[in-house]
Amino acid sequence: MNIGNEKIAIYPGTFDPITNGHLDVILRAKKIFNKVLVAVAKSREKTPMFSVLQRINFVKEVTKDIEGVWVESFDTLLVDFAEEKGVTTIIRGLRAVSDFEYELQMGYANNFLNKEIDTIYLMPSLKNAFISSSVVRTILKHNGDPSTLLPPSVRKMIQCM
Repeated sequence: MNIGNEKIAIYPGTFDPITNGHLDVILRAKKIFNKVLVAVAKSREKTPMFSVLQRINFVKEVTKDIEGVWVESFDTLLVDFAEEKGVTTIIRGLRAVSDFEYELQMGYANNFLNKEIDTIYLMPSLKNAFISSSVVRTILKHNGDPSTLLPPSVRKMIQCM
């Protein structure tokens, strides 16, 4: 979306928790867009490990020094939330070919629901390509150390819980 000269995108996800891969995609999106809304899905159907408030706080902490990035939660269809915010571009991260099939279907579905919505797919750097929140959660559940997969501030926040 363009408001004046501002290009704004929305980057949705559960961010349970936010990883270095997510942060990589946010930083890549900021190279293209003036503003990026990180939209944290409440996503009760996925039964997140962390509450929506914890996930919002993780994202806010990680992005606090990135100008033009802000964080909100949503519990509606993404296209409805995007329309409410006046945003027409969705950012999605792709780690592997297997992600592409699902993300392509979601991109088509979102465009079907709202013809103004476009989806842009960004790849994280190779060093972050294998990182997923589910891998991090599995490591955490088994008392492993996911430090290299998480931004340091998020790891510290999780350790204090």
